[in-house]
This record gives sequence, C-alpha cells and structure tokens, in this order.
Amino acid sequence: MKKLLLALSILVSVKVTYAQQYSLFGTKTLFDAFENPSQKSFTLDSSRKFSSNFFLPYFGANSANRGDAEYAVRRLTQEGIIDTEQLPIGTGEVNHFYENSNVYVAALRIFKSYKYQKEMGFAWQIRSDSHVDYTNETLVIFDYYRRFLDYPNLNDGIFNTKGYQQTYHQFSFTYRENYNKQLAFGIKASLLSGILYNNLNISDSYFNADPASIGLTGTYSSNFSNTKEIKGKTFFPTFKNPGLSLSFGTNYTTKKGLFLMANIKDLGFIWWRNNTHETSINSSEPIDLSGNQASTNQEIKDIFLLSPQSKKFLAPTNAKADVYISKAYGFYKPGLVVSKNLFYKGGDIALINTFSYNDFSASVTPLYNLNNIFMLGLQGKYQTPNFEVFLGTDNLISSAHQAYGMLKERTSGSGPNGASFYMGVGIKFGNIVNHPQFSDTMPGINENESFFKSLFSIFKRR
Repeated sequence: MKKLLLALSILVSVKVTYAQQYSLFGTKTLFDAFENPSQKSFTLDSSRKFSSNFFLPYFGANSANRGDAEYAVRRLTQEGIIDTEQLPIGTGEVNHFYENSNVYVAALRIFKSYKYQKEMGFAWQIRSDSHVDYTNETLVIFDYYRRFLDYPNLNDGIFNTKGYQQTYHQFSFTYRENYNKQLAFGIKASLLSGILYNNLNISDSYFNADPASIGLTGTYSSNFSNTKEIKGKTFFPTFKNPGLSLSFGTNYTTKKGLFLMANIKDLGFIWWRNNTHETSINSSEPIDLSGNQASTNQEIKDIFLLSPQSKKFLAPTNAKADVYISKAYGFYKPGLVVSKNLFYKGGDIALINTFSYNDFSASVTPLYNLNNIFMLGLQGKYQTPNFEVFLGTDNLISSAHQAYGMLKERTSGSGPNGASFYMGVGIKFGNIVNHPQFSDTMPGINENESFFKSLFSIFKRR
C-alpha cells in the first residue's frame, strides 16, 4: 500500500492500535485490575489464588481520522487507492489522526492476603501512542503535485504537519489493598523499554509554481533513519532506551453502593538515547517537473533525511487522569467515565450501560472523544469467578463500515474514519481463596501490617 505522506508513513509505522475499553471498568477482570491499580479481581470463597492470560489474546484496537481528508483516507484503507482529486487545497484546513495501543503479552495476578484484601501482579505490555495534525495539501502533494501548478504561490503553512508516535515495552508491578471496608488504594510501577519514536513539527511551509519549489521549516526527531531499519529484532526489549512510569489510584464504595474510582495513569518518561537524532529543516527544494510522482515524493522525503544530528532526548508517556462512577440497580449498572490526557491532546467522556444475566453481560457505551469525535461502543462478556472472556468495540458503526469496505474492497461509510476492536481471556488457577473459617491455609491470615496504613501514618500526629 502506498504511503499517504512522509509524516504518516513515519509516524504511523506501527499498525497496532488501542482503545481505552471503558466498558471493562468496574468489572474485576484482569484488565480492570491492571489498568485501575486499586481495583481487586478475586472473590473470596470462589476465586482461585492466581490469575493469568497464559499468553492468550488480551488486547484492544482503536484509531480515528477526522477532517476534509476523511474520504481520501477511507478509500485508501478500504480499496488501497489514493484519491485526493476532490480534496480542496489552499483552504488551510487541518486533519487529525489518532492512534493508541496497549497489548498485554503476559499478565499474572496473585492473591496475597485475606486481611486487607492484598493483591499483587506482574505484566508485560507493548504500548503505542500517535497523534498527527496534517493539512489537505500534505496529502495532495504526495498524490499529484501538478495540481499546485494552477496556484502561482501558496504560503501560510500549507504543508504544516505536527505529530508524534511512540512505541515501547512496559514491565509492571502492581499492588493493591483495602484501607478499610470502603476505601482501597493501589499502585503500578513500570520499567519501560523504548522501541520506536518519531516527532515531526513543520512550523512553516510554502509552494512556488514558477519555478516549481517547496519550502519547509521545522524539526524531525527519531530513533531510526528510515523504515528499512525497522526489523523483527527492533521489537525485542533491550532497554537501550530506558524509562519509568507510575500509576496510582483509589476507590471508595459508599454505604448505599455508589462506587467511585480515580486514577493517575502512566505518569512517566522514556530517555531516547540509542541511535537517536534530530534534523533541523530550513530548506527550499526545486521540483523537477519532468520527473514522475514517485521521484517527486522521494525528493520531498530526502529533505527530512539530510544532515541529522545525534541527540538524546526525554519524551513523556501519554499519562491520563480519569474518574469512574457507577451503581448497580439489579441487572442494570450505569457508569460514567471522564478521562483526560495530561501531556498530549485528547480525552474521553463515556456513559457505560451494562445489562447482566447470570454470568453474561452486555454493555452499550456512547462515548465522546474530546477531539470532537462521537462513538458508540458495544461489548459482550462471560465471567465467572475463575474464568473471563470478552470482546467488544468502542466505535461500532465506523468499525462495521471499515470491515465491510476492506472485505468488499469498496468504499463504505461516511463521517470520521475509525476502527476499534478488543478482546481478552483470563483464567484463575491454584487453591481457592476462602474465608479463614473455611480454610486451614489462608494467605495472610496472620498478617497485621498494611502498606498504605503504614505509609499514611507519617502524616499522623505523634
């Protein structure tokens, strides 16, 4: 498949995507326990001591594109055809592309202690985040540059593109416990290993028709020179680009059954230092009108590959702050999630409507993304104390059109582009975690210390 443009071909070099999977909040699944550090996942007298995904699929997928280029992107992804003929130029319109990923390769959760309901866990994840703002003209120049010859001079940043992409391994340790019968705390500490990083910022740009030339001013940072350097071994964790992150959260259940949860997630950074470089761009390059489109595209790409300077840099992870509120009314449980990115653009407001029958449940989730995208999620789940399986989508309508268009190889759908899918399988094993009166071997029955009570005791008056 042809690349849309240099920014997208570099920034979106990893085709893995992620959704927040808000319908899993408050479900006590393995995902819920690892993503929301204070949440528990074991049920006394029913659950077994260990929980794992056993390397079975435990992932989500979501991406979205909004702007004038929706039809062009839709036709490219569904039919494999670049068609920017109807895309207006000279208007200054900006398109927005978003992508995130979070894949649990392996996860293990352990019930540690009956007293204070202590749980700990270990996980290996692969995560990715992308956000690209690009103009109509940026797409058109890589499809049919001769359209610009009808415009003597196009200035005012017509090719301005700003975006980043960051992919990394995350090795985590989680710990949670009850502070009392209503209040709980949890933490998640992670060691990170960077895989891929790109940051492109074109701050000024223009096109001259006579003589034909393109001018660009900006910066480009990366940990590889071209996509040919990306191989299978690139994705092995080496810690040559190390990082740290921390998540912490709390939840509180009122006497009337209202459940409140708040988190700060993945607050951290990666030190990109292996094979990293930055290119300062301030160039006006002529365009050979006798050449073909492919040679012109290469001329433009070469601007970003000239005179790179070795440079190490810190990049923050896509930290989030979120709040979740829910209350069960028999078979129906409504929930509200408000989530906001701390360092990058974006966030979500989701209203979760879950309907349960025995061990089965279905959730319908209208969601508003703060990048001005409305979505409708749907999830199905089967969960017992020792087994869980679920699948769903955060963007049902766009995902259905995208799947249909790709299968039929014809353009389907309208409005913002998008696709989303997630699924997971978790299994518990080992001894059953009983109450003390029902078991001779109860983990932590004689433990009297609480980690968080000891921590908070430093604030008490002596």
